[in-house]
Amino acid sequence: MLTQTTTRVLDPGELGAALAILESEPVANAFVASRVQAAGLDPWRLGGEMWGWYADGRLRSLCYSGANLVPICATPEAVRAFADRARRTGRRCSSIVGPAGPTAQLWRLLEPNWGPAREVRANQPLMVTERVPETVRPDPLVRRIRKEELETIMPACVAMFTEEVGVSPLAGDGGLLYQARVAELVGAGRSFARIDDGKVIFKAEIGAATSHACQIQGVWVAPEFRGQGLSEGGMAAVVRYALADVAPVVSLYVNDYNIPARASYRRVGFREVGAFMSVLF
Repeated sequence: MLTQTTTRVLDPGELGAALAILESEPVANAFVASRVQAAGLDPWRLGGEMWGWYADGRLRSLCYSGANLVPICATPEAVRAFADRARRTGRRCSSIVGPAGPTAQLWRLLEPNWGPAREVRANQPLMVTERVPETVRPDPLVRRIRKEELETIMPACVAMFTEEVGVSPLAGDGGLLYQARVAELVGAGRSFARIDDGKVIFKAEIGAATSHACQIQGVWVAPEFRGQGLSEGGMAAVVRYALADVAPVVSLYVNDYNIPARASYRRVGFREVGAFMSVLF
């Protein structure tokens, strides 16, 4: 029996079906799920289109197409369909990111048309924890950033982004979108830092959050303070805040070559449960 398949942009009336797929893997899908829960499926509010892959009239897989291209619960056949659609529309994203298997397949199909990439990070361990660390004392000086401290935290955010991604977030539009995102996280109470004498020593944000899981991002220690264990106490503090106020599961993903960070996260109680992959343009 032949299976009838199709791919199209989801309309707002399909929100329930989309959320059911996103919530089937709440940790891996936290980033996109948080956006959909907040904005729905209207492309203007969502900041991109949500593509759906259907088999026999039923929605089976998703792909978010915005500033990032993100395959979601995507089967190999769905990935091929999403790659065909992406080739037709042309590259609009600054990265492809998602679970390593589907993302690797998607990039293999798109690379002949979209390549070369500026960088490919093929293995980024996905780590989770559900408890406040027992062996690492949360740094009592790590706290939520207040709205009036936005100018204090911004240089550290820019330094982290530039170091991690390889380009400045202030390029292009002068950093307006990036500054708006930082301000949004500060306003939501999801930006944390240790500030000593007006200087940011450690910082991190809870970037994506649903009722099921949240994702820590932007972990950064000022260069002159690295190697002193500050990231462990800082992360322990952020995990404590996250579990108390945001979600029952805390996640992050990290570059596989960042051995010190992976070891630090393990000491805080994180364990590896999968892997992501990022293709940067």
